[in-house]
Amino acid sequence: MSEINANQDPRVALKTYIEEKYKISKKSPAASRLYALEIIQGAPHLMAVLKGPLRSLVREKVAVIDGWIADNKIKSVSAIHLIFHIWAVTQHYSDFSIQTEAVCSHSLRNKKFANEALNTSTQLLVDSLIP
Repeated sequence: MSEINANQDPRVALKTYIEEKYKISKKSPAASRLYALEIIQGAPHLMAVLKGPLRSLVREKVAVIDGWIADNKIKSVSAIHLIFHIWAVTQHYSDFSIQTEAVCSHSLRNKKFANEALNTSTQLLVDSLIP
């Protein structure tokens, strides 16, 4: 997320961010589940990070997205909820990989399945915002 900046094309920036989130979900699902467990438990070890550097980074990126909206580069949307949606969708594939594999017998390790997931997320979370 730190790479997103106001000078980028929003479609490219958001698509690249989603791609990176999927790569992390595929590469380090256990790390994502550990992070989720920490959050579910009230973030006893990470609260300072959440309220400090992460809050600052998210606010900075909300301002970038709001700038894109003001410049009519993307449709009007709640920037914070867009970020949360990207997190939810991409992290689902690591945090709930057991469920995903049980339901459809695939995970992000399956190239076709991973491409379908990425393409669907891009269509819903990026392409739908481009005027």
